[in-house]
Amino acid sequence: MGILNYLVDLGAAVMMPIIFTVFALVLGVKFGKALKSGLMVGIGFTGLNVIISLLTDNLGPAAEQMVQNFGLNLRVLDVGWPAASAIAFGSAIGVLIIPVCIVVNLLMLFTKTTKTINVDIWNYWHFAFTGSMVYLITNDIIVSLIMAAINMIIIMVIADRTAPMVERELGLPGISIPHAFTGSFAPIAFVLNAIMDKIPGINKIKLDEKEFQKRFGIFGDPAILGTLVGILLGIVAGYDIKSSLNLAIVMAAVLVLTPKMAAVLMEGLMPISETVQQKIQEKFKGNSKLYIGLDSAVGVGNPVTLTISLVMVPITILLAFLIPGNEFLPFASLAGLPFMFVLIAPLCKGDFFRTLVVGIIIVSGGLLIGTNIAPIFTQAAAAANFSVPEGSSLISSIDYGSSWLPFVIVKIAKYKWIGVAISSVVAIVLMYWNRVLIIKEDKIEEA
Repeated sequence: MGILNYLVDLGAAVMMPIIFTVFALVLGVKFGKALKSGLMVGIGFTGLNVIISLLTDNLGPAAEQMVQNFGLNLRVLDVGWPAASAIAFGSAIGVLIIPVCIVVNLLMLFTKTTKTINVDIWNYWHFAFTGSMVYLITNDIIVSLIMAAINMIIIMVIADRTAPMVERELGLPGISIPHAFTGSFAPIAFVLNAIMDKIPGINKIKLDEKEFQKRFGIFGDPAILGTLVGILLGIVAGYDIKSSLNLAIVMAAVLVLTPKMAAVLMEGLMPISETVQQKIQEKFKGNSKLYIGLDSAVGVGNPVTLTISLVMVPITILLAFLIPGNEFLPFASLAGLPFMFVLIAPLCKGDFFRTLVVGIIIVSGGLLIGTNIAPIFTQAAAAANFSVPEGSSLISSIDYGSSWLPFVIVKIAKYKWIGVAISSVVAIVLMYWNRVLIIKEDKIEEA
């Protein structure tokens, strides 16, 4: 436990190279190759973190200014994912969540109910977050751990089912994304996209990256598009010309540099991934292919994901003002919106229009969920000794407090063991369904 906590405290950029290097050595990869690949993974993650920090540092003040310009005065303050993760790991559940999740992952691999090896240990905090909420209302650590584990199982199944799309649309072979915040929106995006396929007129609209560049020429280029979006954000924020142009260049840099850093990460990951596939196939007989589960940061560089995420910043603030019953003031999480769209954009086949429509619907529902869960969130924060910002009576977070999955689990959990029974049945059905599909896929690949 001490070693695991120490690794988590190192941060993803340091933790991931260590995990991958040790993992590769255990599987028989030569030391030099394992070390080089592990370091390249760390360099890729560092590059992504630098770019995301650049985005956050510049988008945060712009979002704050937009909130002021809109004159919003809502009582539930968005404190962002850092606060949510601190609450999660600061709870009694947080201490136990890492070994529990590792055991769950191993059991699912042995029972062929998943094809994902989830090495994204840091983001286990999402499952701890759910468990922490449940513990607050049940005061039962066993029920809380079971519900956290069920949260993970559902996300693992989603990661498996979206992995082929991640490979095809995002260019990430052998990778799945078991990131709970990202994955929780995939089923909704799938349903909404299917509905749009049936609506006359809507189903004829096509505005993917190629079509966008064809229609708008040079304005479809990531550098130009990022610049234009940055200028738009600056105008909405009420910036002067100098500040707007600075924001424009930063947004252009984010759109251009993010895919390049993701490529560096993949350069380090691929040799390990290939060896892992070979070795693990020998250990888990019958599994023709396994996925390495990574942070959704590896998919943030998709142009549609980034563009729609940036456009959604002012739209989200406007929605907070317009939606009846909303009391949630989006703020700290706005810079993290790209993580929401990592799977939504490819599920919408990279279509700008559909991704935007799905985003508006999901964010609208998320604001109401964030409002509803705020009292529990605030109590959990107090229990974890997290200080509520001065002037705020209630707090919440878009990540992971606006997601339907933890919301449903927490609501069901108030019935304690009845809730556990219902959730367990859902998890078992999903695992069985996933196992059937895995066996079918294995037979196809063997043939």
